[in-house]
Amino acid sequence: MKKKNQFLKSGVLLLGLASVSVVLMLTLVSCNNSKPKDTKEVAEDHNDAKFANSKEDDAMFLVNAEEINLEEIQLGKLAQTRGTTSQVKELGKMMETDHTKASDDLQALAAKKQVTIPTTLTEDGINASKKLTDTKTADFDKEYADMMVNGHKDAISKFEKASTDAADPEIRSWAASVLPALRSHLDQFIALQKQYEM
Repeated sequence: MKKKNQFLKSGVLLLGLASVSVVLMLTLVSCNNSKPKDTKEVAEDHNDAKFANSKEDDAMFLVNAEEINLEEIQLGKLAQTRGTTSQVKELGKMMETDHTKASDDLQALAAKKQVTIPTTLTEDGINASKKLTDTKTADFDKEYADMMVNGHKDAISKFEKASTDAADPEIRSWAASVLPALRSHLDQFIALQKQYEM
C-alpha cells in the first residue's frame, strides 16, 4: 500500500511538472511569436535616451528622413518590376538611385551625430509596399504616381522645416541639399499623375 501511495504521489508530481512545462513552453512560444519591434521605434527609443530638446528634434528628422528613403527605394524597386510603362519603370529606377544616394549620405551624417536611424523598412513602409504589391496590374502606375505625389509633398514639408529649423548646421545644410531632388521628383510625379486624370 505504501508503494502504491508513493507511485500515485510520484505520478501526480510528474503530471504537475508536465503541466508546468507545457504552460512554460506555450508562454515561450507566444513570446517568440510576437512581431519584432519596428526599426523606427527602436531608433526613436535610442535617440530619446541620448538627446534632449533641439537635438532630439534633429534626431527625429533624421529618423523620418531615413524612413522616407527606405520606403522610396522599396517602392522604386516595385515600380521597376510591376510598372506597365517604360516611364514608370524609369521613374522607379530614378527613385531607387536618388534615395539610395540620399540614404548613404544620411547614414554617414547620422553616424557622425551619433543618431540611431532605421536600418530596415519600417511598418509604414511595409504597409505601403504591401498596398502597392496588392494593386491590380492595370491600376499600378496610377497608384504609384498617387503615392509618390503624396509622399513627396510630405517629405518636402519635413525637409523645408529642417533646412531652416534644425539646431545642427550640418543637418540644416543636408536637408537643404536634398530639397531640389525632392521637388524635381514631385514635379515628375505630378506630370505622371495628370496622365491618368484624362
